[in-house]
Amino acid sequence: MKIAQIFSIKKDNLNALSKARREKTGTTKKESVACPSCKAEVLKDMLKESLGVCPHCGYYFPLSPKRRLAMLSDEKQVKKHFHPLKSVNPIDFPDYEEKLLENRDKTKLSDAIVTEIVKIDGITVAVGVLDGRFLLGSMGTVVGEEIARLAEYAGKKKLPLIIFSASGGARMQEGIFSLMQMAKTAAAINKFKEKGGLFISVLTNPTTGGVSASFASLGDITIAEPKALICFAGPRVIEQTIGEKLPEGFQRAEFLLEHGRLDAVVERKEMKSWLGKVLKLHSKKQRAAKD
Repeated sequence: MKIAQIFSIKKDNLNALSKARREKTGTTKKESVACPSCKAEVLKDMLKESLGVCPHCGYYFPLSPKRRLAMLSDEKQVKKHFHPLKSVNPIDFPDYEEKLLENRDKTKLSDAIVTEIVKIDGITVAVGVLDGRFLLGSMGTVVGEEIARLAEYAGKKKLPLIIFSASGGARMQEGIFSLMQMAKTAAAINKFKEKGGLFISVLTNPTTGGVSASFASLGDITIAEPKALICFAGPRVIEQTIGEKLPEGFQRAEFLLEHGRLDAVVERKEMKSWLGKVLKLHSKKQRAAKD
């Protein structure tokens, strides 16, 4: 082959040849992500196998509601889908409609929560999962209504209720309407509990603001994932306010467990079996009460 012919070969053909050789030798580069905690590169396949936990430092990557429900559910598909609701712009906050559209496109969700009816270890449960990717999992009118609707359905069908919280608090773009959801969700949960319903609140990283100050703190049983930040105001705000350095690990799950704020800190790989045991105990208690 002449030199002129060699240099005339198109670049994309060379790239294709290089890719084919890598695949043949098994050296194809796999996708990876950087761990926010230890900065190590983690293969996405490995992260999937570890349930979103960094194999190097144990950092908990956030899970989408779909992934969370798949990890919990006994079945390939959920038992019931609720018709999703969509937020509007009740106080004409600038650019809020555009933000909603962007987040719907990014997450493929209508808002920051998914509610489903699933089976965990054979027991039918009403489950809500907040998604921190959607406007930081903030609670606006739709999130409040979805939680109230789920609690009402669970009470009507006599199902246990589990909510996984991951939130930056109330949604400022909806002003007072967002703050009203604190009272609304708290009232719905209390009504559910008064009828004998079991509410398990699972706090993930982070659970803050109006969410932590309302329904997320009302669990009959309240648990958290390891190292989850759980607070109303963050540690930086508190330090600036009081002018003092806070204790190590302040407002993290382990600190709150030690001081009686939580019932347990449960690793992600143990979450389904842990919840299954509690649900079975509750189910036995209900049967005993009927007898």
